[in-house]
Amino acid sequence: MTQKDLFKKYDVPAPRYTSYPTVPYWETTPTTIEWIESLNSAFEKPTASWAMYLHLPFCETLCTFCGCNTTITKDHKRESGYSSLIHREFSYYMEKLPQLRKRPLEEMHLGGGTPTFFSPDNLKMLLAPILDQIKVSDKIERSIEVDPRRTTVEHLKALRELGFNRVSMGVQDFDPEVQRLVNRIQPYEITANLTRASRDLGFNSVNYDLIYGLPKQTEESIVATVNKTVELRPDRIALYSYAHVPWIKPAQRLFTEEDLPAGAEKRKLYELSRSILTAVGYIEIGMDHFALPSDTLYIADKNKGLHRNFMGYTSRRTDVLLGLGVSAISEAPSCFHQNEKVLTVYERRVEGREIPTARGHRLNADDMAAREQILSLMTKFETVLEESQVQDVKEFLRPLFEDGLVLLKGNTLLVPQEGRPFLRNACMALDRRLRKNAPQTKIFSQAL
Repeated sequence: MTQKDLFKKYDVPAPRYTSYPTVPYWETTPTTIEWIESLNSAFEKPTASWAMYLHLPFCETLCTFCGCNTTITKDHKRESGYSSLIHREFSYYMEKLPQLRKRPLEEMHLGGGTPTFFSPDNLKMLLAPILDQIKVSDKIERSIEVDPRRTTVEHLKALRELGFNRVSMGVQDFDPEVQRLVNRIQPYEITANLTRASRDLGFNSVNYDLIYGLPKQTEESIVATVNKTVELRPDRIALYSYAHVPWIKPAQRLFTEEDLPAGAEKRKLYELSRSILTAVGYIEIGMDHFALPSDTLYIADKNKGLHRNFMGYTSRRTDVLLGLGVSAISEAPSCFHQNEKVLTVYERRVEGREIPTARGHRLNADDMAAREQILSLMTKFETVLEESQVQDVKEFLRPLFEDGLVLLKGNTLLVPQEGRPFLRNACMALDRRLRKNAPQTKIFSQAL
């Protein structure tokens, strides 16, 4: 079977597996007491570690490819009010979890939206009061997602003063026509200048987010984009598959399916990019990431310490991920938790002295076992099956076995190099909830 035939055969809706259970299968939302108990239980381990994610939702303009929870506004007066909400939300956790003062924070990440929508001074006013209350690890990684169109050298200086050492730049594509269609006009020079400034100021890791499968992308245009990326040599590259989910994000209907490369045509864009990147020294990591050998993501992969969570691939695993801000997702060993997704509702509940739970999931023993297996497959391309699973997995993945895309050695399920494009398909064999209750409508993006 040709590669084109394989892509056509396996390009089906599939989860991205940044969590298990995946969000559409969450049930048994925890009460506030149950959520706090799950966090307290996690911190009972003497070596427990934690990370913090802050979601800043504001953007001045809407990028039509975006699947994030954003608020489009040019009203920068909203910055201080939103900071106050995050401070109040964090204070509720501090009241209930004294361990937050004692256990060193291992990671801090700012995402959005556009975190640099906030002015440099307002970023300091947001972060300093939080950092003043907690203990910070000597090896902490502090990272921020930035839009190069909205980020100044003054932003970078303020972030360095706050200890940030990693910056992730949204690039997506350098082609002017693709940028026009996704409503993100971002000339190459803007990204180049911000990259140089980041390095001059001492950021030790610069990441670019690129997307393949965008409207009107061609083999020629993505080769040009990747070659321009290579010129600037970021330390990491996240090369994401465009997730077309217009039933969730109506703005994606501003272009049509006819504008989008799909199936084998879409995957060819990734393979072309991959060949260029690996030829100049980048190592492919996980499902859609690349890193230079000097970067901590590669080092974690080499040392079998790679992790995957709601932020994608990370270089370390913590026991707790505490998310603050509208729609932010948190994770403990036995529980997932997401804040209210509507800003006005989040605001009302925080002002009412509530932890603003919208939904979550309390994991049972089966969930925990499946989570570890899927995590292992997503980060190491192998996982150990229980004896009772072997025959079932062989039957479910029979087509992939026959096509040489997965292998079984003893009780270990393996995904060889030629099977990497079909990693999400392989994980579905371990997704007990999806298999038990297959969705009747389209809720996931395509696997390829």
